[in-house]
Amino acid sequence: MNAFIEQALLPFQFPFMISAFVITVLIAVPMAMLSCFLVLRGWSLMGDAISHAVLPGIVIAYVINIPLAIGAFVAGMACALLTGFVNDNSRVKEDTVMGVVFSGMFGLGLVLYVAIPTDVHLDHILFGDMLGVSLRDIAETAAVALTCAAFVGLKWRDLLVHGFDEQHARAIGLPVNFLHYGLLAAVSLAVVGALKAVGIILAIAFLVAPGAIGFLAARRFPAMLAIAVTTTLASSVAGIYLAFFLDSAPAPTIVLLMSAIFVLAFVRRMQITRAASFEARTARDNLSP
Repeated sequence: MNAFIEQALLPFQFPFMISAFVITVLIAVPMAMLSCFLVLRGWSLMGDAISHAVLPGIVIAYVINIPLAIGAFVAGMACALLTGFVNDNSRVKEDTVMGVVFSGMFGLGLVLYVAIPTDVHLDHILFGDMLGVSLRDIAETAAVALTCAAFVGLKWRDLLVHGFDEQHARAIGLPVNFLHYGLLAAVSLAVVGALKAVGIILAIAFLVAPGAIGFLAARRFPAMLAIAVTTTLASSVAGIYLAFFLDSAPAPTIVLLMSAIFVLAFVRRMQITRAASFEARTARDNLSP
């Protein structure tokens, strides 16, 4: 029994594993919260776009010798603003605009990365390096997480009204532009915070899956938010823990767990819908003469 407990607690005996748990949990909370608003607004592709668009900013930041996080944030915001400008001044639909902009910026980032000699590992940018984070990385991620969580925590009611009906939000005097661009800035910041933890590409899952799971499992927004955060935290901790024993990459393992939870939530919602439909037909048949 003692040997089993010792084996089960083995991952917690390594400092690099503790750092991986800490940095992933830190960024998981704000990304899960933002995911709920992105799903409600139909902006899931925006998270995808910003996640890809930060790559050229990272390369340029490396060239001019400024913190990579600054370059990533500026590139993410540039992507969001460019998407909004093209969408407002053309007949092309927003999802099409986002697809063109994010793919173009991601391609630019790859070209710059190949053309400019660097010692930055592209794999670490794309897929994260949570097992190699430093205390400075954890501190930066904590600052980003606190900023994003504070914005959502203080403005979640306004963001909710804005997400459901922008015209109503404008009519009752809410700062629509501030909420719009504030949400985009928070998403960009969250992606920056996720660079070390899960990387650019897998950050997409953190910005989509939690909100989708919460949307399927709940009918009220506070419950949706709680489910999204809880499932993301559970998936993060369990994914890193399992990756240690499976000798797999932690970030993809986390994403696989979240995908499995989404499938379970989807199946459960289908069962509930079918049961409700059956009860409604039964009640109608009983009332028939």
